[in-house]
Amino acid sequence: MYGHSDRAASRKVPLVHVEMIETSELGDRSYVAHDGSTAIVVDPQRDLDRVEALLSRLGVDCVAVLETHIHNDYVSGGMELVRRTGATYVVSAHDDVAFDRHPVHDGDTLDFGGLRVQVIATPGHTHHHLSYVMRALARDADPDQDATDGGSAPAAVFSGGSLLYGSVGRTDLEDPDRTAELTRAQYRSARRLAELLDDDAGVYPTHGFGSFCSSGSSSGGEDSTIGQERARNDALTEDDEDAFVDRLVAGLTAYPSCYAHMGALNRHGAGPIDLSAPEPVDGEQLRKRIAAGEWAVDLRNRVAYAAEHLGGSVGIELGGQFATYLGWVIPWDTPITLIGEDARQVTDAQRQLVRIGIDRPAGAAVGTPAELADGDSRTYPRATFAELAERANAAANGFIVLDVRRDDERATGELPGSVHIPLNSLLDRLDEIPDSQLWVHCASGFRASIAASLLDRAGHDVVLVDDDYITAVDNGWATG
Repeated sequence: MYGHSDRAASRKVPLVHVEMIETSELGDRSYVAHDGSTAIVVDPQRDLDRVEALLSRLGVDCVAVLETHIHNDYVSGGMELVRRTGATYVVSAHDDVAFDRHPVHDGDTLDFGGLRVQVIATPGHTHHHLSYVMRALARDADPDQDATDGGSAPAAVFSGGSLLYGSVGRTDLEDPDRTAELTRAQYRSARRLAELLDDDAGVYPTHGFGSFCSSGSSSGGEDSTIGQERARNDALTEDDEDAFVDRLVAGLTAYPSCYAHMGALNRHGAGPIDLSAPEPVDGEQLRKRIAAGEWAVDLRNRVAYAAEHLGGSVGIELGGQFATYLGWVIPWDTPITLIGEDARQVTDAQRQLVRIGIDRPAGAAVGTPAELADGDSRTYPRATFAELAERANAAANGFIVLDVRRDDERATGELPGSVHIPLNSLLDRLDEIPDSQLWVHCASGFRASIAASLLDRAGHDVVLVDDDYITAVDNGWATG
């Protein structure tokens, strides 16, 4: 909740209440702002049952949906929420979209119930990015009295991918050739918000909680104000624009390839989702699909997958990073059949997939590898960095160490003698993989497990190094 209820009640000021809906799997937040009866939804995700449940619990009606920008890291549920509620869909007038919306420009003001929304152009994360400053409207006892801004009541700014907690959103998603230009715009946008708003204004960004849409220095956190950001945000504490631009651009890392597809989907406008059970697939059908080049994605944890899995399947452990890395490594539009331990695991995977624009799996198989493989189950060993060091010290180790971390991670340190191919490049560079046993590592084991499954699928002899890289650094086996 945002505001001061005792003071506001005495002046009959409807407060701005802000409820957050977190999508931790993608590192994003959506918001429901309301005055007790009228609600405005900001940057909704596509699985709208969460939004609708919150609106119902609060007893408020959604009258407006605000998009801060055309998103790259998830498919928006905005158009579908508007269809269901009849709300006003507020999107930048400058964004080229294929759906009807209420187009807005910098400086526009919109009133919804007891809430007033001011539109602020904050380019940088995208060319036409907007932030929305929301204030309560003060009303006298006379219902015919015109509404005015709620006196000194704090404002709330929904800053999308502009002003984050500690930093700003990345600036290389729309046009890499204009990254420096957009980074300068991002710096000025953040400072513009700080100039327009008082210290007690609440800051509500969409990104900054693990999303690859964030720049590297964003700090996350539960909440913040403009005053707090003035003290810690590098766009506000760095007075040298050139230095800020150089630092942010130098810190930009690789981002998921599926972002290009989601941006296009959002410009077109996404329809409703279907989380009903996929077509059931038995072991024989599953093996035929694998033989045809389709992806059978095993959702079990990496320990279970290494111990036994269906030959030709891809192991991507269901968890917080599942959709991000599936969307990063899979050739887009490849049919996917999910393999789960139970139906709930499949349903959870479906929810994550629709958020990145993979609407319906081609099917699902539930059961153990022994039940599905019909004799074609496989296994590969897991190891620690200590075991790797012991083997590496042998006179003739006869294997290759493959590092699948990102380029920026590799630049900070490495295992001497290791080969480096980032996970996101692995499928395109399979012809570079040596014909030797491969000990595969990343920073924690999660990405290495995906890489190991892809290499196993391609016929390589693999060992998954399922360990934290910091262990190798602490013991002097690796630099970092």
